[in-house]
Amino acid sequence: MASSAALPLQQQLESQPAHLPCSLIVEYRKGQTIYDQHRRSTSLYLVVEGSVKVSRIAEDGREAIIEMYQPDEFFGESAFLNLDQCSEQATAHSNTKLMAWTTSALEEIAMQSPCVAMALSQILVRRIVSLTERLESFNMESIARRLARSLIRFSERQGTPEEHGWVRMPPLTHELLGQYVGTHREIVSVYMSQFRRQGFLQYSRKIILVHPESFRT
Repeated sequence: MASSAALPLQQQLESQPAHLPCSLIVEYRKGQTIYDQHRRSTSLYLVVEGSVKVSRIAEDGREAIIEMYQPDEFFGESAFLNLDQCSEQATAHSNTKLMAWTTSALEEIAMQSPCVAMALSQILVRRIVSLTERLESFNMESIARRLARSLIRFSERQGTPEEHGWVRMPPLTHELLGQYVGTHREIVSVYMSQFRRQGFLQYSRKIILVHPESFRT
């Protein structure tokens, strides 16, 4: 149900009192498409619960993951570009609850509350910086190093600290990790086994335990 309560615009920007009005919450089942190249995004979304995979489909049909979004993170900013054709798609990676604001609604909110516009701009700029760093990593680093960086990043965003420097996070398939770092599932499996032998991580179908400091040494 819609609420008149204000929704903080991401925790890291709380120093600026930027708020969005709460919207209706929409639920998606695991694997359900939120938008794709046939039904493009017209809204900015906020993950309330669950997780969302945003990816692009290449001409040869291969999928490349742009990002995995968790609770309190926004996605769908491609809606602001108003493109006739867009190869981006968003899929519920687990059972997910989302809030959404159309671009026209956000433009009106931003006109009335400049701090919201500033906060959104900061979020999008940080996202551009992060994607630029990933592109540089693709050009300059080995697959093993890209995979290690990705595991550290996922542990920082999704993980729960455990004893002795370990971080517990939800399971990620080797196929998904391959799509994220730009390689095949079989290659990811080889490096994941190597990392486990080296004591950098532990994993099963239900959990991944990462020791970030071991990767950094």
